[in-house]
Amino acid sequence: MTQRAAFFSRAWWRAFRPARTRINTRERLRLVAGSLFGIFLTGLLCHLAGGVLPGLPWLVAPLGASAVLIFAVPASPMAQPWPVVGGNTLSALAGIAGVHGAHLLGSPELAAALAVASAIALMLALRCLHPPGGATALMMVLGGISSPVFAFYPVMLNSVLLVLMGILYNNATRRAYPHMQLPPPGAAPSAEDRQLDADLDAVLARYNQVLDVSRDDLKALLAETRLRAYDRKLAEVRCEDIMSRDLVTVEFGTPLEEAWALLRERRIKALPVVDRSFRIAGIITVADFMRAADLDLYEGFDAKLRQLVRSTRSVYSDKPEVVGQIMTRNVRVAGRQRRLVELVPLFGSTGHHHIPIIGEGERLVGIITQSDLVAALGKAADPAA
Repeated sequence: MTQRAAFFSRAWWRAFRPARTRINTRERLRLVAGSLFGIFLTGLLCHLAGGVLPGLPWLVAPLGASAVLIFAVPASPMAQPWPVVGGNTLSALAGIAGVHGAHLLGSPELAAALAVASAIALMLALRCLHPPGGATALMMVLGGISSPVFAFYPVMLNSVLLVLMGILYNNATRRAYPHMQLPPPGAAPSAEDRQLDADLDAVLARYNQVLDVSRDDLKALLAETRLRAYDRKLAEVRCEDIMSRDLVTVEFGTPLEEAWALLRERRIKALPVVDRSFRIAGIITVADFMRAADLDLYEGFDAKLRQLVRSTRSVYSDKPEVVGQIMTRNVRVAGRQRRLVELVPLFGSTGHHHIPIIGEGERLVGIITQSDLVAALGKAADPAA
């Protein structure tokens, strides 16, 4: 929850400084041109229609504030068609009622305040909160406008035309208006998505204030922010950060029986094969044993495997006896400073399950398995990590 700054503290005074507008020059020009286009055409059309109802103004001042919302923040809930049309029209009616009330109350100040307050109450009740509506209600009272016709012309007609201009201009400049967040077609919400919905609803209920951003937009922003944070955290992870350093290795001449025993005792599926300088010479995996024993068929599985790994006592042997005879020689390795994200394609599309990690002098310093990668991905996705 947002913390309140103490009155007259440095943080409190900073709230009076102009906030930074995070849009580029092109977007600034787009929204300025939009307001020019919208107000000009709305005023022109209403001016032409003014001949039907002579004596009434053809443009109302609060429409300028509506234009700011429609063209500058078209995604705002307060800038959508119903808040613009309904908010301005209902507020005009509230203001007209305030004019009649001023005669009964004998206080124009109180009548003006009641007009604005009742306009806000109406907009909240009918889900069309629109800030310029308050100005519309006040304009009615200060101008002494008592005819209900004024609420429909020029106020409602101005609002309808400005909304139409907003639809044309915003969509022509690739800004969706009316604004809405649509779920991906055919995509069912995941458990994580449902949990985010529940969390967001709980936070908004606790916040209990009007936000100038829709719930769906807020959810989309949170999801995208979380994704960017995930990408950043994962991009910072190096191979040496997650590699297994407790290495179990064998050499070219290690008997198959000994290598198989190591795999079973340590409950691992691969053993790096190193030379005397601890440089990688190959890797031997459970798959290599199965291939050497010709275990394509389940029949005779145990017998064939025992026959392969059992050392031959005689000088001559017609089967592989040491690791170097069945190991995989072409081994994909990675440097300890390599970014972990660069290994994802190796694990995902090339069928690798173990990547030896080398350091200075190309000596073996660690190994990364698929389970290590999955654990790192999960940690990066955890906001509390």
